Amino acid sequence: MVGRGRPRDAGVEARVLEAAMTEMRARGYDGLSVDRVAERAGVAKTTIYRRWPSKAELVMAMITELTSAVPFDPSGDPRHDLGEFVAGIAAALDAIPTTLVADLVAAAAREPRVGVGVRALWAHRHAAVSAAIAQAQADGLMPAHADPRIIVDQLVGALYYRLLVTGEPIDPAYVRALVLSTLGPEQS
Repeated sequence: MVGRGRPRDAGVEARVLEAAMTEMRARGYDGLSVDRVAERAGVAKTTIYRRWPSKAELVMAMITELTSAVPFDPSGDPRHDLGEFVAGIAAALDAIPTTLVADLVAAAAREPRVGVGVRALWAHRHAAVSAAIAQAQADGLMPAHADPRIIVDQLVGALYYRLLVTGEPIDPAYVRALVLSTLGPEQS
């Protein structure tokens, strides 16, 4: 059977997400317009709505894209893995404007569909990192002084606190100090 219609342009998704990021940087979540995103990406509005039925789903796709830029692949060295994970998040946060991060966080708080999606996305990541910490604790590679879920909260939450509240830099020295102070000294 022959396919119907034109084949999908493989670059459309990337162009639309980049256009949406640009619009969100300029106008925030409330000012994000699918019309302007479509115009900027050079596609029809219907092209966007076929992939993302609402503005909330489009924003979720943007957040998913940003999150996927920071992989977590445990290597067996939990301190290294967590250090790399935290450094990856710090680098990703540094690569985008603070106002965009703030607006994405605010959208997740104000828009129920975005909030549910963000929580589901982070729940999966949080569970994977927590499991790696719990295994390292069980293997005696990390101190068992805290709940693994709280350790993840402390590591990731501190980055957002610095970015959105204090405005202090999230440089490699801070990341190293954060990981050391959260995990405690290495056990012999």
